[in-house]
Amino acid sequence: MMIHVCCSANSDSDAQLHCGHKIMRAVIGRNGVSAAKREGDLCTPLGTFPLKCVYYRADRVARPRTTLPVIPLSPQDGWCDDPASTDYNRHVTLPHPARHEQLWRDDHVYDLVVIVGYNDAPARPGAGSAIFMHLQRPDGSPTEGCVALTEQDLRSVLAEGATTMVVHPPGVSP
Repeated sequence: MMIHVCCSANSDSDAQLHCGHKIMRAVIGRNGVSAAKREGDLCTPLGTFPLKCVYYRADRVARPRTTLPVIPLSPQDGWCDDPASTDYNRHVTLPHPARHEQLWRDDHVYDLVVIVGYNDAPARPGAGSAIFMHLQRPDGSPTEGCVALTEQDLRSVLAEGATTMVVHPPGVSP
């Protein structure tokens, strides 16, 4: 099933996620969307991307219902965001020598995190990494390039069988 992220014309980080007949509020990158995503630009990439797998904090939340592979997180899970590393834009085991993001976080943003197949076949250094669909912060603040939903909405999207995400430019609807 394909889901669609439609960007608001009046705010860089406000969006709607269309899943079947449901429309949900989504939060995207602080600087909106970009067809030329770069590491650190705070943009969500435009395009069509496969949803690869779901990681979840089994110590905090229930296993999600989904057709995607589901993997419990551990404190050793990380994601390399160092363009100089051969592990760029890949899951890594911590400790790791290159710059990375820790997936086991104190906040709840990655309690449920979907890996988006962006810049991974193969990864182009500097073209952006760690693009996920994850939980919104309590204040609804923008992401660094990911798509964020409430836990209820993300669980609903996964239960509906979402396997592909399309991110549209502002003013374009599915």
